[in-house]
Amino acid sequence: MSPYQPPRPWIASYAEGVPDDLAPVSGSLIDIVAASARDYPDAPALQFFGRETTYAQLQDAIDRAAEGLRDLGVRAGDPVAIVLPNCPQHIVAFYAVLRLGAVVVEHNPLYTPRELRKQFEDHGAKHAIVWNKVVSTVQEFPADLAVTNLISVDVTRAMPFLTRVALRLPVAKARESRAALTERVRGTVAWDSLVQSAPISATHPKPNTGDLAIIQYTSGTTGTPKGAALTHGNLLANAAQSRAWVPSIQRGKGCVVYAVLPMFHAYGLTLCLTFAMSMGARLVLFPKFDPDLVLGVMKKHPATFLPLVPPIADRLLAAANAEGVSLDGIEVAISGAMALPHELVVPFEAATNGFLVEGYGLSECSPVLMANPVADNRVPGTVGLPLPGTECRVVDPDNPTVDVEPGAAGELLVRGPQVFSGYYGKPEETEAVFVDGWFRTGDIVTVDDAGFIRIVDRIKELIITGGFNVAPTEVENALRQHPQVADAAVVGLPSDHSGEEVVAAIVIDSGTEVDVEAIREYARSILTPYKVPRRIFIVDELPKSLIGKVLRRQVREKLLALTSGA
Repeated sequence: MSPYQPPRPWIASYAEGVPDDLAPVSGSLIDIVAASARDYPDAPALQFFGRETTYAQLQDAIDRAAEGLRDLGVRAGDPVAIVLPNCPQHIVAFYAVLRLGAVVVEHNPLYTPRELRKQFEDHGAKHAIVWNKVVSTVQEFPADLAVTNLISVDVTRAMPFLTRVALRLPVAKARESRAALTERVRGTVAWDSLVQSAPISATHPKPNTGDLAIIQYTSGTTGTPKGAALTHGNLLANAAQSRAWVPSIQRGKGCVVYAVLPMFHAYGLTLCLTFAMSMGARLVLFPKFDPDLVLGVMKKHPATFLPLVPPIADRLLAAANAEGVSLDGIEVAISGAMALPHELVVPFEAATNGFLVEGYGLSECSPVLMANPVADNRVPGTVGLPLPGTECRVVDPDNPTVDVEPGAAGELLVRGPQVFSGYYGKPEETEAVFVDGWFRTGDIVTVDDAGFIRIVDRIKELIITGGFNVAPTEVENALRQHPQVADAAVVGLPSDHSGEEVVAAIVIDSGTEVDVEAIREYARSILTPYKVPRRIFIVDELPKSLIGKVLRRQVREKLLALTSGA
């Protein structure tokens, strides 16, 4: 690793109480819940549709589920797939897998069969804990991907008794809600049978700080799944950095965190699954973002700490204003995954009497790298300052060993305890993103004199829509499978609602009439909804390089000119 120590001008801009650096972490992620269960056994750890689980009950469920998994043959180092929405079983499964020294592999439960299969092909897990709505998808995998132990989870089992009764009423609305939440399955191990095991022995070996904890998938520009291999130490460090950033929120002092972001995503995983549990917080779980559900909880338990993305902040504020519900009590809301408009910050902070600050991260970095100070010196339009212990450089993207002049734009390189050491099973891809021990983010940034970092461009052509990464190549491949599409280029165009929206330019086979909406429907059969182009433009040809590669930047410029003209 390079001994080079770049200057850290941002430290002088840290909010009061934020340390310059943090001591190295020790232990493992399972110590997070264990410590909170020891210190606050009777405090509510989880809340799901009003039903509460204390820290003591959570720890007991983890220990029982770990023993159940051990009985099924899960061993240290085994990848275990989790395909669940936000629910109490997700938290228990996550920590039970880690208790055995096994490796969690998070998946989006809304993925299409093709998308899910590609990730299973990469990690090869033989054990899977799956929402019963997705069980049939996993059961239909080809024989070489067959899962040995398929554990099905009925999320309604974690709801209050009266809610479960209401879901079984013979009325259309109840049937509709029940169908959206659960499904009858066969040929699986029921989750409930797992948590009825005796607790795992206290002498069973525990994982170490440097052990692999999670494989977190991130879309590469090619669309081929790449799993960021994150250790217990990486994730413990990022939780500690996040705690250090908000010294006003004290551990065990009635902290309330809302899980409105999906916990299968790196952002939701760290700030809800690890940070919140380490704070002894009440974690309120929402299977999906619903403003009315969130506002219902706000009345009794306002969120002390609320991780979100700008569209969620916008919808929550609009719903609160429309329904006359106060957002007062939200102390810190942190926004990531896309640019945070200043015109949203002002009314949101006025409504909450708290802070709404922008942050930045990558799955490869556990994921949080930087955030604006929770203080009056934050700078709108920037992603803030590197977290304690995080080092940054700005380099020439064509010669990444050379730093650019202060204030000049260049590629952001980072180093710190939260930065991963490589992609799972992909040494060549790993080598390509490191330079002398520094991780290449692929983002072009500037750093001002006070250390605030502004993202000005992306080397990578990933589209970030609603906080999710979309690989253009994957969408293009899906579009080209349509019999009328001769060629396609996919780019991201600015969107007020989602940061960017997925837009396609297509060339159609000559002499054919084409229904653009039918092509979108076709793409929807292959791709998760957020990857489907919101708009499709028909063009005569696509700009290409001498070797025939589509020049997406030129496509984007043409579509921008076209749409802004419109």
